[in-house]
Amino acid sequence: MEYMSQEGYDKLVAELRHLELVELPRVKQEIAEARDKGDLSENFEYHAAKREQGRLLGRIRFKQRVLEFARVIDTSRLHDDSVGLLSKVEMTNLANGSKMTYKIASPHEANLREGKISIKSPIGQALLNKRVGDVVEVQVPAGVLKLRIENITLDTSGSTEPEEV
Repeated sequence: MEYMSQEGYDKLVAELRHLELVELPRVKQEIAEARDKGDLSENFEYHAAKREQGRLLGRIRFKQRVLEFARVIDTSRLHDDSVGLLSKVEMTNLANGSKMTYKIASPHEANLREGKISIKSPIGQALLNKRVGDVVEVQVPAGVLKLRIENITLDTSGSTEPEEV
């Protein structure tokens, strides 16, 4: 089971509908047009369209599977006393004093440009259930990060912008 925000769920449904109702018919039309050109054994357009169709069907199946196991979080049951899904966490990197703010999101909603990190990422896992003032050590590819949690708020809104001070 995969928990996600209502916004993330709606976005996934919209992506799936677009793939099924726009992209797949377009690729099927390309296959039909390429088939009409004759010999399929040496028809590059036909083979390219078939590859595209296979890729699209794989993406559709993946999104269907994600939605099958997705559960929208009831935000009325969330609290801002500790870090959890949909928490907006303000932290300080103790090594260099830089401040950063990220929203903890489901893996399917994670997007660093929007300031959303996955709850399953090393930083997300380290922050989980921690409180304001706690210092966490996170093993990342660049080494060990020491982060102090400065503030936790519940962010049930849409996207956030990553903030660095």
